[in-house]
Amino acid sequence: MTTTRRLRGSTCRSSYADMLHDKDRNVKYYQGIRAAVSRVKERGQKALVLDIGTGTGLLSMMAVTAGADFCYAIEVFKPMADAAVKIVEKNGFSDKIKIINKHSTEVTVGPDGDMPCRANILVTELFDTELIGEGALPSYEHAHRHLVQENCEAVPHRATVYAQLVESRRMWSWNKLFPIHVQTSLGEQVIVPPLELERCPGAPSVYDIQLNQVSPADFTVLSDVLPMFSVDFSKQVSSSAACHSRQFEPLVSGRAQVVLSWWDIEMDPEGKIKCTMAPFWAHSDPEGLQWRDHWMQCVYFLSQEEPVIQGSALCLVAHHDDYCVWYSLWRTSPEKNGGDLHQVRPVCDCQAHLLWNRPRFGELNDQDRTDQYVQALGTVLKPDSICLCVSDGSLLPMLAWHLGAKQVFTVECSAASHRLMKKIFKANHLEEKINIIEKRSELLTPADLGGKKVSLLLGEPFFTTSLLPWHNLYFWYVRTAVDQHLVPSAIVMPQAASLHAMVVEFRDLWRIRSPCGDCEGFDVHIMDDMVKRALDFRESREAEPHPLWEYPCRSLSEPQRILTFDFRQLVPQQPVRAEGAIELRRPGRSHGAVLWMDYHLTPDSTVSTGLLRPAGDKGDCCWNPHCKQAVYFFSTSLDPRVPLSSPQSVTYTVEFRPHTGDITMDFRLSDDLGSVH
Repeated sequence: MTTTRRLRGSTCRSSYADMLHDKDRNVKYYQGIRAAVSRVKERGQKALVLDIGTGTGLLSMMAVTAGADFCYAIEVFKPMADAAVKIVEKNGFSDKIKIINKHSTEVTVGPDGDMPCRANILVTELFDTELIGEGALPSYEHAHRHLVQENCEAVPHRATVYAQLVESRRMWSWNKLFPIHVQTSLGEQVIVPPLELERCPGAPSVYDIQLNQVSPADFTVLSDVLPMFSVDFSKQVSSSAACHSRQFEPLVSGRAQVVLSWWDIEMDPEGKIKCTMAPFWAHSDPEGLQWRDHWMQCVYFLSQEEPVIQGSALCLVAHHDDYCVWYSLWRTSPEKNGGDLHQVRPVCDCQAHLLWNRPRFGELNDQDRTDQYVQALGTVLKPDSICLCVSDGSLLPMLAWHLGAKQVFTVECSAASHRLMKKIFKANHLEEKINIIEKRSELLTPADLGGKKVSLLLGEPFFTTSLLPWHNLYFWYVRTAVDQHLVPSAIVMPQAASLHAMVVEFRDLWRIRSPCGDCEGFDVHIMDDMVKRALDFRESREAEPHPLWEYPCRSLSEPQRILTFDFRQLVPQQPVRAEGAIELRRPGRSHGAVLWMDYHLTPDSTVSTGLLRPAGDKGDCCWNPHCKQAVYFFSTSLDPRVPLSSPQSVTYTVEFRPHTGDITMDFRLSDDLGSVH
């Protein structure tokens, strides 16, 4: 499970199901456990297993089935530990597996301890996409010192982290603010980033994505795949900061910007049983690639882009502390030149990387999107326009000024955002032209606006606290709150928004919510029941955000407009409700409905957070890569044991509740399958 993408509270709804469906992972662990137990038995010893992070207890049950004499299965998350106790009992292993609901560092060994003696087989699944991001190194370090025998068997036995240096304008746009070109009646104006943003080393956290969904056309490979460092889990592990360098010669000349990284785990000392996260171009069997969402691939950004020359040796350095990995590029071997490899983890000092996430950087750098806003602004701006922008960290105020607005105000709620935008305005010599108001829009006073009335209210809309597409309807509430500051004929841009839905079949994403039932011969129905109970909570029955450019799907219906919100009017007092049916046009398994918002800047200009173009003949979808779309899963279609049905339509009830800002929804298949919560 990846800590940057999954919250612990949602674990039982998605990531555990995803892991249980990971056939490659399960088979390789089973093979490795069998081999480890056999090696211990061949030495004439009892096989005592310590399973840290047992989850469902699956690996412990594998160990007992493989011949282990006893297993101590540790799980700190109490609901999961309780489920593991029931699963172990259901499968008849209670006499040989003890579930310990503690963090592994709290486990005691001795006559009165949680374990009577140290284990001689260490089985773990403590890894995230970055390998060490969930505290694997401190857990292993403690286990070797206190819980397992010296030179114990370990499954997995070893992990190796790999890296590949690339040049990629697309991925670099997730990390730096590019110059933005604005066509005006006076010629082209260029919005430039402050020097502080350009020099900033960026955010220290990894960007974990489904790298297999990034087109090879979006990056240029500059290096071979480099094995950066390995960890032998059968020996004492250190969580201390360390670094590892690899010399290489660039394959082509270019600009080093991004490090792509992944890892593999070898389940046995000989390295014959291997589970790899390698993307398709570095995979030994691209056709047999295992889809998984709990482990993906990593994108790291160098602190600055560096020119590289084909054949001219360089040194890539992987640094890590106990939880994080980062990379640096050296012209010569730092060891030979007395360089300090032990660099401090980079930290953003420009504020932008703390306020804007990676998709937001990409959105701001999207020149086509900027051009669309420029064209729309050009149709509504007048020489006497008094503009007020109410989006978070938006460049719209600069667009409005360059296009000829008389005066521009912008609201930034936080002090950090205020400082960042002030730097950007100053770098573009607009600090005296654009007035930044540091307060919530609802608290604006006439004095904040210099006694002037606003004739053009602007929003992207974008707010940093928004998770689901319709959360940016906060713009409508702001528009309502500032109505007293608008002239009667004021223009609001966007003038309206609409909520759209489409029924889809996912290639793989359905697995994160699909019941498992039986996993490698073990009954885990109790886990399925736990997932179902979690889904009974109100917040879990609703749609959840996913960046669908990473998760291919086919449309089974045409997109359908569900609700429209007119920003020219105030937020209504009564709920807005819509009922209808979405007709299915293509055969397939209806996994769920995807929902998104379209923002109608003017009658002739619309910006979509969903589909970028109509689906192809086969239903293939192209989604806005800067936004998360909302997915409402149909539970009856997520169970592979349920025969494929052919509903003719999906009926829906959707309601916008103005007093809370919530949108509630219910979707039902038309073939008597009942509710699809």
